[in-house]
Amino acid sequence: MPGNYRLIALIVAALVVPAGLTGCQQPSTDHQPTATVRHYDLIIRDGSVYDGSGNPPRRTNLAIHGDRIAALGPLDDASADQVLDARGLAVSPGFINMLSWAPVSLLEDGRSQSDIRQGVTLEVFGEGWSMGPLTDAMRAEAIQQQGDIKYSMPWTTLNEFLEHLETRGVATNIASFVGATTLRIHAIGRDDRPPSPDELNTMQALLRQAMQEGALGVGSSLIYAPAFYADTAELTALAKTAAEFGGSYISHIRSEGNNLLEAVDELIQIARDSGAAAEIYHLKAAGEANWPKLDEVFARVNQARAEGLDIRANMYTYTAGATGLNAAMPPWVQEGGHAAWVARLQQADIRTRLIEEMRTPTDAWENLYMAAGGPEQVILIDFRSAALKPLTGKTLAEVMAMRGTGAEQTMIDLVIEDDSRVGAVFFLMSEDNVAAKIAQPWMGFGSDEGSYTNAGVFLNSSAHPRAYGTFARLLGHYVRDQQVISLSEAIRRLTSMPAENLKIRARGLLKAGYFADLVIFDPATVIDHASYTEPHQYATGVRHVLVNGELVLKDGEHTGATPGLVVRGPGWTGHTDTALE
Repeated sequence: MPGNYRLIALIVAALVVPAGLTGCQQPSTDHQPTATVRHYDLIIRDGSVYDGSGNPPRRTNLAIHGDRIAALGPLDDASADQVLDARGLAVSPGFINMLSWAPVSLLEDGRSQSDIRQGVTLEVFGEGWSMGPLTDAMRAEAIQQQGDIKYSMPWTTLNEFLEHLETRGVATNIASFVGATTLRIHAIGRDDRPPSPDELNTMQALLRQAMQEGALGVGSSLIYAPAFYADTAELTALAKTAAEFGGSYISHIRSEGNNLLEAVDELIQIARDSGAAAEIYHLKAAGEANWPKLDEVFARVNQARAEGLDIRANMYTYTAGATGLNAAMPPWVQEGGHAAWVARLQQADIRTRLIEEMRTPTDAWENLYMAAGGPEQVILIDFRSAALKPLTGKTLAEVMAMRGTGAEQTMIDLVIEDDSRVGAVFFLMSEDNVAAKIAQPWMGFGSDEGSYTNAGVFLNSSAHPRAYGTFARLLGHYVRDQQVISLSEAIRRLTSMPAENLKIRARGLLKAGYFADLVIFDPATVIDHASYTEPHQYATGVRHVLVNGELVLKDGEHTGATPGLVVRGPGWTGHTDTALE
């Protein structure tokens, strides 16, 4: 809600806050207004209310006025324009997707169907790359590399992008980290070298501006070129800048495989030296030889936390990851950007060297093809070229057999022919490790995918099932069926914990005065249905979802509403939340 409309909403919210919510006082958990006549926009009755704190549920009622939770309790003499019967259902704060790649999918369809139907009410962007700050050259390159979805880019800064998306209409709330890769390209380009002092100052100045405009911190993705070229000192300087504004450092760490422990150590050291909280994106031990390392990762994170460092992680609930075939090739061949990479792949001497390096075990860079264990463990899911679209959903082994070429040559040829990195699923993790990660009390959750509609342009490519099932799979398979953690604890990790980590105000808990982001679901039936062969299938079991007090999902069907807002980080210098001051 841009401009004056946002200010009006804040003023209205302040006027409806229950009595006693003044000064620096926090809203109470079970407070009712003192007015004799109590009429609300919506009352949710008789649900099992999980307030997001991790406490056991209690059967009670919840009232909503405008975009806020107005009261919790008996509400015996209250009336409302609309009443939802939540008997037998769980009522929870809306879920926070800590790793969302939904910016492009939301530009195409702001309804955010695959995530809304799982209870997600906030998408958090920014794994290495963010939609700003951009130079004209960066914007032109991004437009040239667009795939199935075509869109204009009338923004330069990250804040301008977020407000553009909000103005177009989006069902979920949205927030973002600033991509360290984006800052690097903006100041340095795609060269393999450290920044000069002036270039580092430029990166920090851009980050400061984004933090003041509401970014959550700075995010890196260190296995990919050109992020791979950034050293620890550069990352520490950026994390320190983010920390000036209360922001976090969040990272796809330098290795999830052979150098996993060293990469975790680097993240912890960056947190220690910068003063920033730090989070590991999609924590995993990739490759069977590395699966036993996960217990040591837990030990190192717990030791750092015991020392007082704010270290945490997030994950998705699957044994396969998904990225591009660039993750099977060394960073040196990708220096200079996409066009330079594709040009090198067509040179005979470079191909010979490259194929040899792709076949050779190494600790010098992250080779996800080798970590997967073979071509049968790689599924091709995303092509730009119409000529290659028929290969969608096939394994690399199947395409090798069709072409009569080896694995490395096939991957190289596909990148050249498609003029893209070619999206692929890599099977990397063990099921036991997935459950072990879920059990960690500092583990949040993110889909690492877009939020799609199972129709139209989205069906032109495949997807990882995590786009449609990450959160429902947690609640159904791992909580209800496997009982890895309790439902109260799972909800805490999806709601108040990430909100607190990100220093987001007035979200993540069911409290009077907080924004009315809610999900109402059936714990007995919630489940994912997406698979690797048929990923475009919605989860079921979520009945209703509210975003900023407005029903976006009702009786399991999308209402078409797009009330999502930009959620600002702790450094935002704009309007304050008067309802909670």
